[in-house]
Amino acid sequence: MNTMTYRGFTAHIDYDDRDRLLIGHVLGLPDTVRISFQGETVAELTDDFHNAVDFYLQECADSGREPMKPASGKLMLRVPPEVHGAALVAAQAAGTSLNQWAAKVLAEAALTR
Repeated sequence: MNTMTYRGFTAHIDYDDRDRLLIGHVLGLPDTVRISFQGETVAELTDDFHNAVDFYLQECADSGREPMKPASGKLMLRVPPEVHGAALVAAQAAGTSLNQWAAKVLAEAALTR
């Protein structure tokens, strides 16, 4: 995946062949918040990304509201009981809590893509 990160926000980058533009969208935000940007070059794209994030953060500060963060650190999952049980056994075998085990497994899976 083509991504870039700025001030804790990660964006996915696509190329629009018709318009010959690089287009980015910030990932991990609720549907009510959209941060998009574009550029004809990587330098323009990067500048527009930084400007879009900075504008969003300044707009939040000016209106006195907290910016939506890409992630809160809380994750609720619904998994089949047999997966839950197997994960619990794996965590106990590793000598950790289920939360610590799941955080480690998720980090390894997400950060090594």
